[in-house]
Amino acid sequence: MTDVQENTAVQPFAADGKNDMPSPPQAEEGAYPLSEAFERGHVFSDRCPSRQVLNHITSRWGVLVLLGLVDGTYRFAELRRKINGVSEKMLSQTLQTLEADGFVLRMSYPVVPPHVEYSLTPLGREAAEKVRDLADWLEVNLGRVLEAQQQMQGARSQR
Repeated sequence: MTDVQENTAVQPFAADGKNDMPSPPQAEEGAYPLSEAFERGHVFSDRCPSRQVLNHITSRWGVLVLLGLVDGTYRFAELRRKINGVSEKMLSQTLQTLEADGFVLRMSYPVVPPHVEYSLTPLGREAAEKVRDLADWLEVNLGRVLEAQQQMQGARSQR
């Protein structure tokens, strides 16, 4: 485990007033990456706020919305067409959640009919780049994953 720099000292934080949780990392000099938080166990705590945000980013539709917006600004219907299979309700909920987390910018124009556009914030672009790396890895290794799935199914059927 690496040494934590002095300006990232662990401080208690919790919405319920309990002081048994370390402070979340800040995106500043000396901040530690999530991989180190896993080492320390912060994200394994059921009260760690990063778990909720991680769930938003890595949800089925969260990933696809981030990837869908990575190349520009879209209106709702355009984004829905791009993300095949997402319902209006799920796309709306996902956009609202990612907007609340600071990843998506919603621009509403006062015209008739209403004109609303969605794009990534700088924070959203950073998250989308990380998600894209994972999606790229998956695409490159999909054959290996499918082969492993088939082997597992074969092993289960022989039991």
